[in-house]
Amino acid sequence: PLNMDQLIAKLTNYIKLKTKEFNIPLPKIFIEPGRYITGNAGITLYEVGTIKEIANIRKYVSVNGGMTDNPRTALYGAKYKAYIANKMDIEDRETVSIAGRCCESGDMLIWDISLPPCESGDILAILDTGAYNYSMSSNYNRFPKPPMVLLKGKQSEIIVKGETYED
Repeated sequence: PLNMDQLIAKLTNYIKLKTKEFNIPLPKIFIEPGRYITGNAGITLYEVGTIKEIANIRKYVSVNGGMTDNPRTALYGAKYKAYIANKMDIEDRETVSIAGRCCESGDMLIWDISLPPCESGDILAILDTGAYNYSMSSNYNRFPKPPMVLLKGKQSEIIVKGETYED
């Protein structure tokens, strides 16, 4: 998370310095804080599927989603933190890379992350996906979009119904 007070102070000081340097009037400054406000409000849950290890190269963990529901990594290299939600208390770690299901070179959600030993059926939680994931999602390769669930305490509500192949 960014410290907004520090960021705004740094930004305005820089702009003031440059307006003096170029002898131009100080402009009005507007900031669109959408991702800052909503980014950390979302968690995307995936189910681990196939696991493939290539000796001395990499261990791939595939999930039932990817660039169709989270295109930010493929489009501009967004970085994420992730956890195996059903193994939060396991301290053993291995380095794996999280692959999506589209069979595309750009469908890698996370390269080289340290996680507990992964198994098919585990639940991978990727943090900070509250901004842009759903609005940028697609039906690429004819995959249906997942549902969105709003959580508050122990209450939950489906706010966007998941698509089906029939849809």
